[in-house]
Order: sequence, then structure tokens, then C-alpha cells
Amino acid sequence: MKILLVHQNFPGQFLYLAPELKRRGHDVVALTDMVNKRESDVRTLRYRHDPVRVDAQVSRLGRNYTTQSDRGVTVARACLRLRNESGYVPDVIFGHSGWGETLFLKEVWPEAKLIVYAEFYYQGRGADVGFDPEAGDGSFDHVLIAQGRAAHLGQSLLHADAGVSPTEWQASTYPPALRRMIEVIFDGVDSAAVKPNLSASVTLPNGRVLHAGDEVLTFVNRNLEPYRGYHIFMRALPDVLSARPDAQVVIVGGDDVSYGPAPKDGRRWRDVYLDEVKGRLDLSRVHFLGKVPYPTFVSLMQVSRAHAYLTYPFVLSWSMLEAMSAGALVIASDTAPVREVIRHGENGLLVDFFDIAGWSRTLIQALEKPEQFLPLREAARKTVLEKYDLRSVCLPRMVAAVERFAP
Repeated sequence: MKILLVHQNFPGQFLYLAPELKRRGHDVVALTDMVNKRESDVRTLRYRHDPVRVDAQVSRLGRNYTTQSDRGVTVARACLRLRNESGYVPDVIFGHSGWGETLFLKEVWPEAKLIVYAEFYYQGRGADVGFDPEAGDGSFDHVLIAQGRAAHLGQSLLHADAGVSPTEWQASTYPPALRRMIEVIFDGVDSAAVKPNLSASVTLPNGRVLHAGDEVLTFVNRNLEPYRGYHIFMRALPDVLSARPDAQVVIVGGDDVSYGPAPKDGRRWRDVYLDEVKGRLDLSRVHFLGKVPYPTFVSLMQVSRAHAYLTYPFVLSWSMLEAMSAGALVIASDTAPVREVIRHGENGLLVDFFDIAGWSRTLIQALEKPEQFLPLREAARKTVLEKYDLRSVCLPRMVAAVERFAP
């Protein structure tokens, strides 16, 4: 088949799918934004998108749709040129719906089958909006704004032939009429590469080397921000470091904002919450690594004695599943996306998102008695092997979702 993969940050969720489809003999082409410099073995075409600044006062609730549909128009025009100039017609298009790229592709190729990656459907209630009082009170205005943000997501799926969502909970955020179109398939964890390693080590910027078995507490996210519980973790740290004088804390994450607003005072979220507690922290034992190469992340999960993961009711991070695959003891927030994977006391530990004292207490116990939690670490990896493994579970299902539309 001729298969077109569309993602503004390709390969994104198609990291494993794209080369596998190519290996199986399909003619695979990727379409991505010109600013995306990530390389791939798959033939990659790029479109140039020059976004127009949206005046929020004029567009009001339509500003998000304006932004996403503008990109959709850019992509559609690029695809129309591709069809007109080279005669290219894909059998299947598989694109991420989050940025509007798939909105108008059926207008270019009505004969193609369109699958959208349906990652999350914004809601006024029942998910991230209003969950954290510090981030907003979930007022009626916030509810309306959140619902307005979903307009392009609903349109994308309505004009598609099928959708794919990584978890049951994320699929459940879609209205019932759209949920019926969605198949749940996780992206997959490469458990052969991400596995326990008792000889793993990580060298910190100060030259200190951490080894598997050391008293290491880890916290990892793409960016350090409230959506991923950075504020809760930092507030729990003083009691943890006080009780565990030999513990080393390694924090991975950038200073941008992936989700939610930036701090109003122009600072970085990292500094906002570090400044709040640093007078009670031994900062020589708290190591901020920023963003790290993937092999370093894997080694860190293999070294970790306790790994903290928190999230609002929102998109579940790959890193949590990868930590479990590496055999880490994951202490996670008791929120809906997490409960789908982690069962308290069986393959990890769950703590109420806002229970700072509970976080401190649980992290201290995990660091103090690592042997007590070995069965949970083993069960965590077993969970990944049985339900989320790339090669044996997820990739075959993802390939089948595409190949079922063979002409």
C-alpha cells in the first residue's frame, strides 16, 4: 500500500510503526513541519507553515480552532500540490489530530482511508480542567474554554474512517458517538531495550557516579510543570531528604511548558517551586539534569530505587511505562490515567495526587526498604510484557489497524 504518515513532529507516535510498515514492503511517506529537524529512514516531505498570530479578543473561544485549522489548511494545500504535481494518491493516511493537520485531507484525497491518532479530547469537566485548585478553579468560563478547544478534534475524527488512542482512559474522553470509532492501541515499549540492568550507572554533572542499588530517587518529565505534579514532588522532598540522609535525587525535565499556562511572573516552573522549598533542601543532593539523551534516561530508570510519577487526569506519559519496563518501583499519583496501568500494592504504589505528607512517607519507605518492594518491581515489568510490549503486543496491532484498509 501507499501509506502517508502526518505528524508535525514526525516520527512522534510513529517512531516504530513507520519503519515496520516500510519493512513489510509498503510505500511509506511522512509529511511533517519544515521546522522539525528529526531524521528518519522513511522518505520525509516537509511543509512550511507560517502561523498568523491570533487575536484572542477578536476570536474569543474560536482562537484554538483558528490556530489548528490554519495549520490544517497549510497541510491540505501542500498535499494538493503533491497530488497535482506528482499524481501521488495514498491508500491510507495516518495522522495525529492534535494540531489540525488531518482536518482537510479528505478534501484532497477522498478515495484514501484516513486514520487519526486520537490522543485526548478536551473536556470542561472530568479531566484536567479544575483538577488542581492552584491552576484554576474550574469556573464556568474555564469549562467553556476547554470545550471550545475540542472543536478541531471532533471534526478530525468525524471526517476520518477510524481512530486510534493509546489508553482506554484517553479514548473515554471522547463523546460516545466518537468513542465508537476508536481502537485502543498503546504505542508500545521496547522491553528488549528497556529492561533491568544491575550493572547500570549514571554519571552526574558533578562527576558523581550512581549505580544500581544506590539510594536514588528519580523524577522525570518532558518539562517540569504542574500538569505532571512537579510542585507536589518538590514539596514532598524536604521530609524525604531529612529522613534519608544518603539519598540522591535526580530530576529530569526541561524548562518549557508542554501543558497549561506558564508562570505569570515570567519565571520557570522549576524555579517557582524550587524557590519555595530550597531553604529546607540539601541542594548538593538534588540534581537537575534538564533534558537528557534517551540512553541516559534508560540507565537512570535502571539505577532508580524509587521513581515518582505524577499527572493530572490527562495524557499518560510514555516514561511511566518505560520505568516499569526497566524494573523501577513506580510511586504514582492515584489519578485515572495511572490507575489503568498500576494496581496499588501489586505492580506499583499509588498516592493521592495532593497528599504531600503521603508522598513523603511513601517515598521514604521505598528508599528505606528496597527489598520489600522487589515483587512490585517484577510485577511492573510483567505488566509491560503482557500488555504494552512493542514487538509482541502493540506493534502487530498497530500494523493490523493500518493494513485492514488494504484496497
